[in-house]
Amino acid sequence: MSLRTLSASSAVALVTACTTAFVLAQTPASKPIAPSKAAGQSGKPAVGPVKLPSTDAEKIKSALAAAPAAIAADATVIDMNEKMEMRTLKKGTNGFTCMPDGPSPGVDPMCLDANGMEWAAALMKHQPPPAGKMAIGYMLMGGSDASNSDPFATTPNAGNAWVDTGPHIMVLNIADHFAGYPTVATNTNVPYVMFPGTPYAHLMIPVK
Repeated sequence: MSLRTLSASSAVALVTACTTAFVLAQTPASKPIAPSKAAGQSGKPAVGPVKLPSTDAEKIKSALAAAPAAIAADATVIDMNEKMEMRTLKKGTNGFTCMPDGPSPGVDPMCLDANGMEWAAALMKHQPPPAGKMAIGYMLMGGSDASNSDPFATTPNAGNAWVDTGPHIMVLNIADHFAGYPTVATNTNVPYVMFPGTPYAHLMIPVK
């Protein structure tokens, strides 16, 4: 299924769900954060306070940095403001939708295919993802998560750190088909499973 086959209202609903699930749901109320580090400075994602893209041009550049050039060239770019109002900044044709860096720790824009948008919509609604629809997501600028085990955590538990992963791709909606891969994020430089034991389990695959 491709995003361009959806009605406008369905596409907006999926995009809203995706953005909310991955950006707003991970925004901490407050937390101690490390000093800012420029992305790519040691092969690791920037963490701590970072300047968010503000202009449309900056947001498009940020969003497209999440995917390989061949994907980014024809991807749709969307943005959502604090009032949950959605805008399309760039219309695409390949079924991938990219989102700029948002208010979570570090630099973490993301691109998802159409199945990935459905998966994210299900996560937001606390519903099972659609069966039989494996999905691909790109986060080539890296990303930060509050928990590796709780899909709905907004801040790490006391004593735990944010899960910072460098540039990676995600294989989403894999159910329990990940035998042999680590299910804890003790080493995010190797493939591991995020949210194991939940309907939202997915394989995180570092690429640098």
